[in-house]
Amino acid sequence: MDDYAQFIAKVKRKTGIDLSLYKEAQMKRRLASLYMKKGLKSFAELFAAMEKEPALWHECLDRMTINVSEFYRNAKRWEVLEGVILPRLLAENPRPNVWSAACSTGEEPYTLAMVLAKRLPLHRVSVLATDIDDNALARARLGLYSERSLVELPEEMKQTFFTKDGEYYKIDEKIKQTVKFQKHNLLADPFPRNMDLIVCRNVLIYFTEEAKRMLYRKFHDALRTGGVLFVGSTEQIFNPGLYGFEVEETFFYRKK
Repeated sequence: MDDYAQFIAKVKRKTGIDLSLYKEAQMKRRLASLYMKKGLKSFAELFAAMEKEPALWHECLDRMTINVSEFYRNAKRWEVLEGVILPRLLAENPRPNVWSAACSTGEEPYTLAMVLAKRLPLHRVSVLATDIDDNALARARLGLYSERSLVELPEEMKQTFFTKDGEYYKIDEKIKQTVKFQKHNLLADPFPRNMDLIVCRNVLIYFTEEAKRMLYRKFHDALRTGGVLFVGSTEQIFNPGLYGFEVEETFFYRKK
């Protein structure tokens, strides 16, 4: 077993994260740059150092779990969600079950909550938000963001749902209360059921084809009939019918 394969096995035993389901070249490059930055020479040395330094564990987990996010990312897709997808879903269920899977630091589920709040009273807005990374979830629960995270957010939503707090923007407390954050490993943990909308964007690109196929089937099973999976702008599903989906709009897949 080579150096990286041994590292994968040790990480899986310790954390439950299976790095073999991530694209190898990308993940190796991310983690090798970390150990070189620390003056280490191998994945074996990196793991030994991680065992001794909790801060290095957290830094390594950040590299593994790829926390990159912003509000209203790829604005045109959110406009389709607001104008086309949500009206149908809300007509079918006025209290929709919504899941932001692999939610990173919270920009995506808070965007969902804000979009829903434009159409529903807040007591009917509820978003489940999950991620594998405890640090990302802690930052999400804080609800404090830099201006860079809000670049794509429409000005009206920025004015309505945020207050300036020094150099940062704090999300409205009532919106925060509509989002429930939980730890969840997409590749290993059970999925919720009877969801109206699942948003999982800019995550699947990091997984192997085998892992993607498994996740498409699990997302399908998690949705109600007519429910929608919303994926990222580089994550088009080819042959969605193989997984029980049909295209409703580009990057939106309806469960048949």
